[in-house]
Amino acid sequence: MWLRNLIAVAALAVTAACNMTPAYGPGGTGTALHGRVQLREPADVDSFALNRRLSERLGPEAAASYALDYRLTTASVAQGITPDDVTTRYSLNGTADFALTDIATGAVLTQGRVSNFTSYSAVGTTIATLAAERDAHERLMVMLADQIMTRLLATGPKPAP
Repeated sequence: MWLRNLIAVAALAVTAACNMTPAYGPGGTGTALHGRVQLREPADVDSFALNRRLSERLGPEAAASYALDYRLTTASVAQGITPDDVTTRYSLNGTADFALTDIATGAVLTQGRVSNFTSYSAVGTTIATLAAERDAHERLMVMLADQIMTRLLATGPKPAP
């Protein structure tokens, strides 16, 4: 029992010494962004899925102080190919370039690029393949949105004291 308490005290001392702030705690980036980020209007199914996940993480827009703009790029690449030249599996690669801007000043607060991939099977009926591809797009957008959020939480604005 005393060892667990000692470890907890040591962890608190290390955290306090490095001046870290919890992302969603008082003074954290998550607090500064929650409900204050305006997302760009979705133009296609992928951007709609990305916006939906970002909205889940950022909360509903109440009083926007920041604007998040992004550009999505996706590409399907044949991965599993039989000797008869039939593709049985695809890899779906995606990249999102993003920038968080202060609406009042127009200053770019943080920007970056995230990328990830997922895959889907092309074995079965046409309907099954289309459903698998649609699901892969949805999963990829969730991964990209989560990566964008990680970057925003690490480098985004801090709330005013």
